[in-house]
Amino acid sequence: MRKIKKGDKVRLICGKDKNKLGLVNKIFKNYVFIEGLNLYDKHLKSNPNKNISGGKVKKELPLHISNVSIYDEDTGSKGKIGFKILSGKNKKKVRYFKPTNKVLDN
Repeated sequence: MRKIKKGDKVRLICGKDKNKLGLVNKIFKNYVFIEGLNLYDKHLKSNPNKNISGGKVKKELPLHISNVSIYDEDTGSKGKIGFKILSGKNKKKVRYFKPTNKVLDN
């Protein structure tokens, strides 16, 4: 089980987009793609057979998972994620936000 999942709101810790917020689009091994952050210009050559016009296209570069931190909208702060096992009938492993002990997975 990963500490950061697709759809989580995260804050960048370092890089050119430091302290910006974004949603995780995709996770690949230890790298995350964040919507609208860490962009670069990819230059495309026009190809009339595939109906591609040339020019610049903005693409997202991957960031290492250690360079992002989970963001809690209720408190407006970033923090760490922990794991705990719920008590009761369904002993399920869930993620929780350590500063507030708020359960993220239901």
